[in-house]
Amino acid sequence: MALSNVFIGLGILGAFVIGLVAGGIGITVFRGALLGRRQRIAERKAVRIEAEARSAAKNIVDEAKAEAEKVKNTAENEYRQRRGELQRQENRLTQKIDSMDRKMENLESRDRNLNNREKEIETMRATVNEIRNGQLKKLEEISQLTSADAKKLLLENMEVEMKEETGRRLRDWEATLKQLANEKSQEILVQAIQRQASEIVSETTVSVVPIPNDEMKGRLIGREGRNIRALEQATGVDLIIDDTPEAVTLSSFDPVRREVARLALTRLIINGRIHPARIEEVVNKAKEEVDATIFSAGEQAAIQVGVQGLRPEIIKVLGRLKYRTSYGQNVLNHSIESAFMAGIIAGELGSNVTIAKKAGLLHDIGKAIDREVEGSHAAIGAELMQRWDKAPEIAQAIGEHHNEAPTTSILGYIVSAADAISGARPGARRESVENYIKRLETLESIANSFKGVEKSFAIQAGREIRILVKPEEINDLDSVRLARDIVKKIEEGMEYPGQIKVTVIREIRAVDFAK
Repeated sequence: MALSNVFIGLGILGAFVIGLVAGGIGITVFRGALLGRRQRIAERKAVRIEAEARSAAKNIVDEAKAEAEKVKNTAENEYRQRRGELQRQENRLTQKIDSMDRKMENLESRDRNLNNREKEIETMRATVNEIRNGQLKKLEEISQLTSADAKKLLLENMEVEMKEETGRRLRDWEATLKQLANEKSQEILVQAIQRQASEIVSETTVSVVPIPNDEMKGRLIGREGRNIRALEQATGVDLIIDDTPEAVTLSSFDPVRREVARLALTRLIINGRIHPARIEEVVNKAKEEVDATIFSAGEQAAIQVGVQGLRPEIIKVLGRLKYRTSYGQNVLNHSIESAFMAGIIAGELGSNVTIAKKAGLLHDIGKAIDREVEGSHAAIGAELMQRWDKAPEIAQAIGEHHNEAPTTSILGYIVSAADAISGARPGARRESVENYIKRLETLESIANSFKGVEKSFAIQAGREIRILVKPEEINDLDSVRLARDIVKKIEEGMEYPGQIKVTVIREIRAVDFAK
């Protein structure tokens, strides 16, 4: 029993051992199969990797070959370009060297020629010296004077001529000094005469505007003087506010400006609203009213004389003569008077009375614009009538009435006689006032002749002129230069007593509208 148990135990143990051996063998066989499979996979992967590596290596080699070929081509192109550039530089250097060689040959040739010319000049100089010495000896023999004696004689003759020239210049200087002295004395006399004539000038160039009270003077002046400056710049009239009770004075040689300023100032005083914008508006309205008055005056003069069919342009210019004086005589009244006298003379001579009246009425029409146009008033009037009227005999008579053109028509003689009769009657004219007005007009015309000047106003009885310039054309530095140039031209082209102040005003306005 025990033995059988032993055998049973041995059998179980042997079976267990055999199972273990069989399991180990199976495991070994499985592991071997698994390892074989892995080896085959690894081999295939190795083959694939090798193939990919060979393909990549081939691509890299191909790319390297292409890049090498590209670098080679680039290098060859650059080499060819540099070689061509070097060849061109070598050609230029060769040309320069050839040119330098030719220049050197030319210089050497010129040097040889110069040396030859120098030798020739030296030879000629020696020959000239010999000839000169020979001639000097012959001159000394002929004149029986040595060179020293001839020089002495020449100096003596020059000394005599210099004394004569000095005496002549002294006489010229003396005459110039006398002329300057005469001019200075005349200036002193003119100044004295002008002072004596100040009452007449004041009556002709000054208007007095009454004001309700002296408080209005301060309102007219405005804050920091802005109102009075605006009024003076808009009208060109000097506004004088002094201690005169309940009155201000307007001073200007131009009666049209003075009338515009008087109307504008009267309206401002009545309205009571006084500021620069209002002043400019009122002045513009006053100008329109004065223009209407001028046209009405021309129309009334034509109706009074009996002249019909005048063009509106002629009537307007004729009406401006209402504010113009000639030697203290109102030019419009003088024209009306001349028209009547020309009609009387034409009637006595059996000529056309109507044409004579028309020529007499219009003979001084050029004085209305002679400050704006160059030339005498007779020539200006004749040109206006040639342009605006269809009667050439009237234009001819106007141009002839001051004997500036040869008088060839009977109408010219009639107009000239009527003009002389009207101007020569007792008390008709005052020469001092006319000269004074002419001087002020000349002063303004000088200022207006400069480029960039918009307007100019002679004020203070001709002792000052104010010039308004265009700010877009004249800057601040140009204003200083313009004042200096105007002063120089006034000094050269005018005769006047005392001194004249030149004031250049440059103003910039910015205007916009709120909508």
